[in-house]
Amino acid sequence: MNALDDVIDSLSRLPGVGKKSAARIAHHLLKSDDSLCERLAHDISVLHQRIHPCKICGAYTEDDICAVCGNPGRDQSVICVVEQPQDVQTIEAVHEYTGLFHVLGGVIAPLEGVGPDQLRLSELVTRIHENQVKEVILATNPTVEGDTTALYIQRILRDTGVSVTRLASGLPVGGDLEYVDRLTLTRSFRGRAAF
Repeated sequence: MNALDDVIDSLSRLPGVGKKSAARIAHHLLKSDDSLCERLAHDISVLHQRIHPCKICGAYTEDDICAVCGNPGRDQSVICVVEQPQDVQTIEAVHEYTGLFHVLGGVIAPLEGVGPDQLRLSELVTRIHENQVKEVILATNPTVEGDTTALYIQRILRDTGVSVTRLASGLPVGGDLEYVDRLTLTRSFRGRAAF
């Protein structure tokens, strides 16, 4: 293998990047100015040194506390629970949610050896008890593991007096009923709202 093959191999190990995409990226980098490659290499090399989980919510940040947790203008009475730090960025990009976040760091997945003790659940309960939280929004993915995790959280928060809600799931805008899977259609009927 030569250096180009090594780069293609490394890039293809990234999630969502196949061999063709990796080859396209590698060839683009080879044609690009040296400064692009140097900057990319530098940015990747310092990533683990500069980025770490927020001490409060678990989202990625360069500071001890992320911009969301450090913003006094956020609604402190609502916490949105997500699976991974990147989910915070996804929700923030919509500019619709104004509360706080809590990153679990995964989902309950017994087949993969992940139980409730491996998630940041005790930190969530502590945050609810120490602050005046009125609502917890469960924004786990609509998968078997995401649903299991959401049900578990609902159960452990049952006696806290906090309202526990779940993000709606169903048909995407512009979607065609003909191509919708059964589970999505079932959830769409169960979660229907007044029009």
